[in-house]
Amino acid sequence: MTTELSEPSFMKSRRGLKAAGLASLIAGLGLGLLTLASAAGIWLGLWDFRRGFSLLGAANQYGQWVAWACTALAIATVLSGQLFSIKNAGKFIGFAAIGALLAWVAYLIPESFRPGEGVNYPPIHDISTNRVNPPEFVAVVPLRADAPNTLVYGGSNNMTPKRLIELTDKAFPDLVTQRYSESEDAIFTKAVDAVSELGWELVAADASAGRIEATDTTFWFRFKDDIVIKITRQGPDTVVDARSVSRVGTGDVGANAIRLRKLFALLED
Repeated sequence: MTTELSEPSFMKSRRGLKAAGLASLIAGLGLGLLTLASAAGIWLGLWDFRRGFSLLGAANQYGQWVAWACTALAIATVLSGQLFSIKNAGKFIGFAAIGALLAWVAYLIPESFRPGEGVNYPPIHDISTNRVNPPEFVAVVPLRADAPNTLVYGGSNNMTPKRLIELTDKAFPDLVTQRYSESEDAIFTKAVDAVSELGWELVAADASAGRIEATDTTFWFRFKDDIVIKITRQGPDTVVDARSVSRVGTGDVGANAIRLRKLFALLED
């Protein structure tokens, strides 16, 4: 059912529809730009991750309200366009819909960084399968000269090796030394291939020492985390230990553990 409007009423309704559509588009676009700026500033070297976190936090804090407001405006434009048979209503409805879509995407991007419901990661950023004798970095060391986080296992602020072992054992009991029946050379080759497949930057691959070092750069905030893989022979088994350490941040929200799980999944193939 549609309603015919007098010319003044028609123009008033059309202006209202246009305002609603543009308001939704501007609000959604603004929220989207705020979310994008949190990362773009880091990519362009305009600010560090702390400012990026601040901007993303602001987008997340108000994002849901903006998204719902844009959705309400989009619904209102659809109903008004249908009810009053407003000419060119589709254009304004499109503006409102695009604004709502942008707002929800901008809100859900920071939400995607949150752990799943019931998942609590410990405030650690150094994960090693061998907690007693963690694999040591060599080639990566000079690359971390300005990194706030140390490569000393358990050497970060408010942390000790014993405490780090306890937290890792509790949170990631599956991440332990891995054993394979294949030769050292075969596993070394698979590990180098895995580094490439996972998109890590290969820093060093020393077959004689059985050591591979790499760096993984996260997409959004361009965090650099370093990985070392140590391959040795023990009796009939090829033994693999791996360690992943963030350069910045107290906690990694499980990123280093997830990274090692992906590595071992490829070595199992």
